[in-house]
Amino acid sequence: MPISKCGECGRTYNIKPEQYGRVKCKCGAILNGPTDVESASEDSPLKDQVEKELSDMEAVKALKDAYDRLREQIGQVIVGQEKVVEELLIAIFARGHCLLEGVPGLAKTLLISTLARALHLSFKRIQFTPDLMPTDITGTEVIQENRSTGEREFRFIKGPIFANIILADEINRTPPKTQAALLEAMQEKSVTVGGTNYKLDAPFFVLATQNPLDQEGTYTLPEAQLDRFIFKIFVNYPSDDEEMEIMKRVTTPRKVDIEGVLDGAQILKLQEIVLRVPVADHVYHYAKKIVRSTRPAMGEAPDFIKEWISWGAGPRASLNLIMAGKARAILNGQFHVSCEDIAAVAPSVMRHRIACNFTAQAEGITTEKVVEKLIETIPVNEKLDAQSAAAD
Repeated sequence: MPISKCGECGRTYNIKPEQYGRVKCKCGAILNGPTDVESASEDSPLKDQVEKELSDMEAVKALKDAYDRLREQIGQVIVGQEKVVEELLIAIFARGHCLLEGVPGLAKTLLISTLARALHLSFKRIQFTPDLMPTDITGTEVIQENRSTGEREFRFIKGPIFANIILADEINRTPPKTQAALLEAMQEKSVTVGGTNYKLDAPFFVLATQNPLDQEGTYTLPEAQLDRFIFKIFVNYPSDDEEMEIMKRVTTPRKVDIEGVLDGAQILKLQEIVLRVPVADHVYHYAKKIVRSTRPAMGEAPDFIKEWISWGAGPRASLNLIMAGKARAILNGQFHVSCEDIAAVAPSVMRHRIACNFTAQAEGITTEKVVEKLIETIPVNEKLDAQSAAAD
C-alpha cells in the first residue's frame, strides 16, 4: 500500500490512492500524494528517501524498546520516581545536562550511578566542597623526568571530568571559581589546561545535585551556568507505598545485577535519530510563545508575567524545549513532536531560567507556579485548531 507523508508534521500513513486529497493528517493538513517505495524506480531519489524514513521508524521502535528496558533496570534499584527517571533519560537522548534538586536521602546519587551502569558508560563522582579547586576537576600538569632524554617536562594528569557521566554532587557547595571549571566542559565538550585543548569522550553528561534546605556554606549557581542545564528536576518524597517498599528493600539481603542496555556508540546513534524527528510549524510556534511570554518587556507577555518576573528565559530555552520535546516523543514511540510533548517538558526546562521579583516573593509566588500558570494560559491546541479550521 502506498505510503503518504504529511508535508506539515512529517507523520506517515498507509492510505489508498482514492483517498488522496480526502484524508486529513492529525495536524489538520490534507494528505495529497503518495510516497510509494514499491512504485519508485531503483535509482529514484524518492525510493532512497522513503527507505531512509522506514529505517528511522525501525530505529524509533528500537529506541522505545531500549527506553523500556532502561526503566526496568533502574526500577530494580530505585523505587518510584518515574517522572525523574523519564526526564533524566529524555535529557540523555536530547544531549543535555541535568540539575537534580531534593532534600537528602532521596537517592539522587544512587539514581545517577545506577543510570550510568544501565547505560554501560564510564562514571565519575565529584564531591563538591568549599575547598575544591578547579584543577581537582579538570586535572593538572606535573613535572616529570623523561627517562630517554633526561630532561624534565610537563605531563597532563587527567581529572575526573574525563568520563561519560559526571555526578557533580552538591554542586552549590563549591565557590564560583570551581563551579566555572565545568562551564567549558558542559558547553564545548572540552577542557583547556596550559593552553592545550583536550576533547572529552562522547557522549558526555553532567548530572548535578543540590540540597535546597541547607544554605550555610553554599554558593548559588550563576544564571549563565544554570542555563547550561537542559532540565532542573525536583526530586520529591516517595509515596506511602513507595516508602514501605524502600524500607523492605534496603533492610533485607538483596543482590541486584544491573545489565548494560546501551553503550556509548549506540547512544550517539540514537541521539542522531532524535535530531531527525520532524516538528511541525505550529509546534515551533507553541514553544516560541511559551519562551517569549516569560519576558516582561515583550508585548506578548501576560499581565502576571509583568507583575511577577524580573527577567525571562533566553533563546536556549526555545532550543531545549524542542530538543526535549523530540526526545520525549520518540521515547514514547511517536514519530513526530506534538504540543503536548512541549507542555510536558516545559516546567523542567523553564523553572531555572526565569527570575521572580520582590512582588512575587512577597506573595509566595515561585517560578514553578509561574510556569504552571503560563502553560495554562497558552492553549496547547491553539495553532492546531486554527490549521484545522483553515483546512475545512
